[in-house]
Amino acid sequence: MKNEISPITLEIMGNLILSVAEEMGVILVKTAYSTNIKERKDASTAIFDGKGRMIAQAEHVPMHLGSMLTVVTEILKKFPVDTIEPGDMFITNDPYTGGGTHLPDITMVEPVFVEGKIAAFVANIAHHSDIGGKVPGSTSADAESVFQEGIRIPLVKICRKGEVVDESIEFILNNTRTPEERKGDLFAQISCNKAGTKRMKEVINKYGVDMFSTYTDGLLKYAENLMRVGIKNLPDGEYSFEDYLDDDGVELNKPVPIKVKITIKDDKAIVDFEGSSPQVKGPLNLVLSGTLTTVFYCFKAIAGPTIFANEGIYRTIEVKAPDHSIVNCSAPAPVGVRIDAAQRIADVIFGALAKATPERVIAACNSSVTSAIFSGVNPETNNYFVYLETIAGGSGAHQNNDGLSGVQVHMTNTSNLPVEALEREYPIMVETYKFAEDSGGPGLHRGGLGLERQFRMLGDNLNYTGLGERHVFSPWGISGGKNGAPGSFWLEKVDQEKEKLNSKVSDISLQKDDLITVFTPGAGGYGNPMERPIEKVFKDFKEGKVSVESAEKDYGVIFTKDLNEVDIEATKKHRADHV
Repeated sequence: MKNEISPITLEIMGNLILSVAEEMGVILVKTAYSTNIKERKDASTAIFDGKGRMIAQAEHVPMHLGSMLTVVTEILKKFPVDTIEPGDMFITNDPYTGGGTHLPDITMVEPVFVEGKIAAFVANIAHHSDIGGKVPGSTSADAESVFQEGIRIPLVKICRKGEVVDESIEFILNNTRTPEERKGDLFAQISCNKAGTKRMKEVINKYGVDMFSTYTDGLLKYAENLMRVGIKNLPDGEYSFEDYLDDDGVELNKPVPIKVKITIKDDKAIVDFEGSSPQVKGPLNLVLSGTLTTVFYCFKAIAGPTIFANEGIYRTIEVKAPDHSIVNCSAPAPVGVRIDAAQRIADVIFGALAKATPERVIAACNSSVTSAIFSGVNPETNNYFVYLETIAGGSGAHQNNDGLSGVQVHMTNTSNLPVEALEREYPIMVETYKFAEDSGGPGLHRGGLGLERQFRMLGDNLNYTGLGERHVFSPWGISGGKNGAPGSFWLEKVDQEKEKLNSKVSDISLQKDDLITVFTPGAGGYGNPMERPIEKVFKDFKEGKVSVESAEKDYGVIFTKDLNEVDIEATKKHRADHV
């Protein structure tokens, strides 16, 4: 039987298992209580085989794979199989003992029993907007230890034989500023897994335990083989790249380097991060599982975008990450903003691979999970709230087209919180929400634009935490394209001068009518901007994406005095002078 795998059945089963993960995701979003999950969809789901190998991940947030990659393995280490019973469910968030990557991401895992044995596991993860720590939102810009970032949940049972373990729930709720919201989200996660378990039992019973095991082995091998083919299609050689994070939030104005050397030989890749920064004082550190996840994402994007997302891909890639480094940190290093380190890892991998296969790589994206976290007592309800928003930016241009504007990229995939939902639930008004003019890197193909979003406080004694990147190091262009614009945070208190803030700030005190303005980074351009079609530059100007000054300086396009059309003769001469 193990040698008789039908490719048709393999494809059907792979998609069937993926559909279970996707259905779980829908259930989690529909039943969640917080805006961060029900509106912004900051959650993910996955299916594992009975050995704890990830066989399907729904297309939610790529970074969340890092928080689930080793969690089942950790469960099987801590809980012998003969002690796990039907209806048991496990919970954790700890990056150092439970397989997580930062504390707000809480993972739940449930075994799927068929014929009295564990045949699979279902798992989900959700970002909780507050799980304690030194600041509301649990992600501090200047945390120097994981102990300042919130409650660490070891691998424990959240359900036992199908019944909720009240002590586990109570322990978590006693360590958050928003217990009712946390309770609602935790029970949504439990419901999500119960639905996934039911569906997976149906799948396994349809094919039988032995056939299911054979075909899940086949899915892993299939992904491995396809990735090997994808890597083999890349030119052999060594490709290096280096980029920087602005600072770590504690030691300000001190750039943090991330370096990579990628060796492609035949059907195997070696990704070596030697020379990257040691782990830093601030919260940008990344545990190894997060780095592995980022490498997984990048190679899938370049060498096999249609391959099933499962652990088979890892078998083709060797990752070398120095111990106690920003890409492989050790306890008790803070990890709250680890996503931005992952984003920069993606940038350096794509930057290196652009030298191998430039036609497949886009210019640098905004590559920052720009976070605005507001908290305080809502004067309308008298309840404490924590509102988390991650604001999108530009995506890099490529050889075929402009980059996308106002999108999340690479390791994140959350939605924005609609203004209507924000203003209904929180004492905040959105004054401005638009594309940031001139933020897209000039090029034959223009980089995507970042966003400008301005928040006005409608209550007193509120707090703001801002977590950003690429405020110093702009997103780079490729093949002659120019850099995108950097991001920035601005504070404007009533009757005071506007103040530019650092890219990472915590616990800024705000009063009624104070303004916070967030500019997210744009993205790099592709190709010589002087070769961009004149009509596209004029269209960008009319749509408010490119200013008069940038049209002339970057693209060599000059408008008539009334700005109603292009001065063709002046443009031709200006462009000729700049060739």
